[in-house]
Amino acid sequence: MDINFEHYKIFYYVAKYGNITKAAAALGSNQPNVTRIIKLLESQLNCRLLIREARGISLTEEGRRLYAHVEIAYQHLSNAQEEILGADLQRSGTVEIGVTETALHLFLLDVLHGFKAAYSAIRIKIHNHATPEILRQLAGGGLDFAVVTTPFELSDSMHCEKVLDFREVLVAGVQYRDLGEGAWELKDLRNHPWVGLGRGTATYELYKDFFIKNGVDLELDMEVATSDLILPLIVNNFGIGFAAEDLAKPLLQAGGLIRVPVKSDLPHRSVQIVADRGRGRSLAADTFYKYLCTCGASNP
Repeated sequence: MDINFEHYKIFYYVAKYGNITKAAAALGSNQPNVTRIIKLLESQLNCRLLIREARGISLTEEGRRLYAHVEIAYQHLSNAQEEILGADLQRSGTVEIGVTETALHLFLLDVLHGFKAAYSAIRIKIHNHATPEILRQLAGGGLDFAVVTTPFELSDSMHCEKVLDFREVLVAGVQYRDLGEGAWELKDLRNHPWVGLGRGTATYELYKDFFIKNGVDLELDMEVATSDLILPLIVNNFGIGFAAEDLAKPLLQAGGLIRVPVKSDLPHRSVQIVADRGRGRSLAADTFYKYLCTCGASNP
C-alpha cells in the first residue's frame, strides 16, 4: 500500500508534541486538517495510533512502534536535507551520537573544544544512556555512532575503535576513613554498604563477575541509573563504590573522598567509539568520527 509520506510527517509532529493543536501550528496547518490526516493514516494502517486525553494525546502500542521508526526516518531526512543545502558539506550538518556519562567526562568533553573550534557549523546532538541502550539505538539506525565504555558485546556488523584506557578505584566517604589504611580483600568489605550502577548496565555485570571471581556476591545497597550519581552519594557517606580515577581525583585531593586500597586488580576499562560497518555516514558525521579517532590515537 502506498501511503503519502506527508502523512507520516504529520503523525511525527503530533506524536512529538503530544498535542494536535501544537502540531498543527508547527506544521503551518490547522487542527481539523491534521485530525483528518491522522484518521486517514489510521484507516490505511488499519489500527488506532492515538488516544485523545484531556491534556492532549497519547500513543497506542501501535502508535509507539510506528513513531520509533518514523522518528529515525524523519531525522535522517532532515539531516540529509541540511547537508545537501549546505555550502560546505564537510563543515556543516548534524551529527547524532550516543555517549555514556563516563565517556563524556573522561574523553568527549576535552576533544569537543577543538572540534567545535574547527567545525563550528556542524551541530551535534548527544543522547545520554547506559551502554546497552546506546548500542540498541545505534543498531536501529538512530545514531551515527556511539562513544561508550567497556565492557559491551557487539554484533559482527559493528566496529569499535579504542580511544582511551582508564582505571577505576574504590572510594568511600570520610565517614569510612579507616578503610583508607592497609589493603583489603573484597570479602572483608562485604558488610559495608555499596553504591553502584544497577542491573541492566554493563558496569554492573562487569563487577558482578569480578566479585564472583573473588568469592563474594555483589549486593548493592544503592543502585543508580547513571554513573554521575555515584560520587555524590559516596561523598555523602551512603556507601563505598567504584569510580574512574580521573573523575574521583579532585575529590580525593580535596579530602572529600577516601581511596580504599584493594588487593585484587580491578578490571581494565576503556572508552571506545562504535560504528555500524554496514551503514554509511554523512560527511559531517564522518568528519567528527575521524576527528575523535585521531584524538584517541594521540592518547598514551
